[in-house]
Amino acid sequence: MRATQSLIRREFTAYFLSPVGYVALFGFLVLTGLLFNLALGLLTEQGPRGVEYPMQVLLGGAESPNAALVAGVLFWGLFPAVTGIITSRLIAEERGTGTLESLLTAPVRDWQVVCAKFVACFAFYLLLWATTLVYVPVLADLHAEWQGNVTVYAAVLVVGLVLVVLAKIGFWFELNGWLVLLLGAVGTALAVTGGYLHATKDAEHLVRVTANIDPRPVVTSYLGVVLAGAMFLALGLLVSSWVKSQLVAWMLSLLLGLAFVLPALLRWQFDTGSVWYPVVYYVSVPEHFRRDFTRGVIDTRPLVLYVSVTLCCLFLTVRSLEARRLR
Repeated sequence: MRATQSLIRREFTAYFLSPVGYVALFGFLVLTGLLFNLALGLLTEQGPRGVEYPMQVLLGGAESPNAALVAGVLFWGLFPAVTGIITSRLIAEERGTGTLESLLTAPVRDWQVVCAKFVACFAFYLLLWATTLVYVPVLADLHAEWQGNVTVYAAVLVVGLVLVVLAKIGFWFELNGWLVLLLGAVGTALAVTGGYLHATKDAEHLVRVTANIDPRPVVTSYLGVVLAGAMFLALGLLVSSWVKSQLVAWMLSLLLGLAFVLPALLRWQFDTGSVWYPVVYYVSVPEHFRRDFTRGVIDTRPLVLYVSVTLCCLFLTVRSLEARRLR
């Protein structure tokens, strides 16, 4: 457990010690900032123009007006590029510098190496999307009102959050791994349980939050972003285990990632009753967001695709490292 923690910490910190992390962060902030500005302009538009689902614009899934459609093509064209930048250095750099052999001879299993690198890049990916949370109050038109009523469920929620923070601090200061894991698990369980009961059972809340726009598309959109991002990151990690050059790894991960993006452009070529139409929809990530996630709908088919491809790519990455060890 301690070795895995050290690997996760090393890989995550490396994003802020090299230009790779800052390039990905800068490109991502510019792209999402432009899309947010477009969504805000459509929300305040007068007359027949406007937008029905603001998250469609932010995630590049709107069909009209033309500017939103162009933004959608730009967003999903650059999305695999950003995830490719995040994962390109993870194993390819180790192979290029010759440090992979020393890592594989260390007292750590191959699956621990792969899991540590995936968790680190996934945490950095979540950090990128955490910066977009400042857009949510505007897109959902949220209003908060302080009630000042402390209940048992609210106290459980606060205790759970405190335990999660303590687990995070213990992780960075390399305390006992099992203790950190226990604190994180218990804290998460208390926070989720207390938050759910507080929202459903308590008549009065500490803070009453109201939204003039349906908040469900925001929740489902971020759920889709998290799982789809995990799939693209796992795919990039697999590619990074094949080559020595970071540039080649980035280009290959971009090409493979576009295999889940470009089918969205082919949907106009098939009739909705065609046999190929469901196949194109199933592998087309932009279509999942345009038709489901950004509208507040959760379809289990995309979820199965994201989870299965993620697990398959991680398994193949472990096998790739094992094959290199045998050589």
